[in-house]
Amino acid sequence: MSQELSQEHIQIEVAYATPERQQIIPLRVRAGLTVEACIEQSNIHRYFPEIDLNEQKVGIWSKAVKLDHVPRDGDRIEIYRPLIADPKAIRRKRAEQAKDDGRADPVTGGRRRSRAPDDAGDA
Repeated sequence: MSQELSQEHIQIEVAYATPERQQIIPLRVRAGLTVEACIEQSNIHRYFPEIDLNEQKVGIWSKAVKLDHVPRDGDRIEIYRPLIADPKAIRRKRAEQAKDDGRADPVTGGRRRSRAPDDAGDA
């Protein structure tokens, strides 16, 4: 009988973190439930009412999945916070700053190469 029970249920975790705190909720759920249903059963909204599954991405062990994905025994479902800034915009701003500071080539944007002494002229 206990083997039947173990086949019908799986052990998972639901995790969410902010810069101030994190919560990992271990949970035993019926096998076949979706990620969304597992998150709802975890009651993680009680700790973080700002979670909005319509806007936020989710994943299992750092790999993005859809809400209708079915987790396996031992999986950790992670709810990801929304990005504060666009990563492309941040890289672009950093590259412009490097050009302005003289750390990057103003034409290519690549790193400036240090010039080696000219072998013919230094001899």
